[in-house]
Amino acid sequence: MEKLVDYIDWSPFFMAWELKGKYPKIFEDEYVGNEAKKLFDDAQSMLKKIVDEKLLTARGVYGFWPANSDGDDIVLYTPGTTEELYRFPMLRQQWERKGQTDFRSLADYIAPKDSGRTDYLGGFAVSTGFGTEELVQKFEADHDDYSAIMVKALADRFAEAFAECLHAQARKDWGYGNEESFENDDLIAEKYRGIRPAFGYPACPDHTPKKLLWELLDAEKATGIMLTEHMAMFPMASVSGLYFAHPDSRYFSVDKITRDQVESYAKRTGMTMQETERWLSPNLGYDPD
Repeated sequence: MEKLVDYIDWSPFFMAWELKGKYPKIFEDEYVGNEAKKLFDDAQSMLKKIVDEKLLTARGVYGFWPANSDGDDIVLYTPGTTEELYRFPMLRQQWERKGQTDFRSLADYIAPKDSGRTDYLGGFAVSTGFGTEELVQKFEADHDDYSAIMVKALADRFAEAFAECLHAQARKDWGYGNEESFENDDLIAEKYRGIRPAFGYPACPDHTPKKLLWELLDAEKATGIMLTEHMAMFPMASVSGLYFAHPDSRYFSVDKITRDQVESYAKRTGMTMQETERWLSPNLGYDPD
């Protein structure tokens, strides 16, 4: 856990306490600066206790697989063969934005099948939530709600720090990250090459492919992180997603999609139209009824 401390992005920590401002400038704010500083000092004390007494545990798993894109699907192969192992269906932007010249899909960041090139896709799942529930219950039993909330907030920050730390390791293992030399501010600003989008987030808003990712990584056996029937990760302080190495890869939002793409996606995933519309309800550009 001590290795992850240097990777923590503190700005979202203050947002969790409804204090607006970017770390460390938030301490200079005339309205919330003093409160933010006190909160930060309390967080440092709790962080030290967590690390020194090993109260939380970090577990993670990651890997890479040969891959190609097939339309808007990403096909993964059994290493050393051309046998299809898994297929991740992706969605494509359809709603034009001002100044936009292309409509992106995450599949665009993987070499097409007909290119003759072997590309790779990475996947990961990490958690720093092991021990959180017990620690929170201990503070709540002592009627110390402030410390209980603090533990939850720090566990979330540690989880994101673990995702950042592991991504840095993955880029080195992939080969193109060996020459990196970034400060934490550079990492927070995502100045490195590559992205790690998560299922359920704007670029791939469907949560259900997490099941495929869990099978691919054997994540529950490797880490103990479980998926609920609603595709939530347990323990709560967990992060998962995919690694893309394409030099032009960037985050984007699929936003609203039309019925024809939803029908295509349902067919590609094997879900019914009703199931697909339920999982993608925030992104539907039409009334399913």
